[in-house]
Amino acid sequence: MSELKTQPTEVPVEDFLAAVEPARRREEGRILCALMHEITGEAPVMWGPSIVGFGRYANVTANGKSADWPRMGFSPRKSALTLYLASTPETKAMLARLGPHTTSVACLYIKRLDQVDMGVLRDLCVASRDEMNRRYP
Repeated sequence: MSELKTQPTEVPVEDFLAAVEPARRREEGRILCALMHEITGEAPVMWGPSIVGFGRYANVTANGKSADWPRMGFSPRKSALTLYLASTPETKAMLARLGPHTTSVACLYIKRLDQVDMGVLRDLCVASRDEMNRRYP
């Protein structure tokens, strides 16, 4: 079996964020890092080469295999900020108020942090934290 690439590393998060381009995305990464740190109470850790994660849980996949994954996280990618948040029954209503974004099964994509409602984004992160605490006490 091949080893999962997305694992915690020793790379300092601030070093990673300092190298993010463009500068706007770098600053957005720092804002998200501070927000998620405040909400989770967890120190940020690099997972693989590009995910900033907070906390950890054992994710069991459909095939029964288990792998550690951050309880919450983000990646400041060039095309968009990618946020890894748990869905809750309230997620759909909150996303309707967030501002410009797209989603996939497990990700929230934001092109510009200054175009979304930061209060709603905070609420999404808090709801995600609470849901992860419920699912994985």
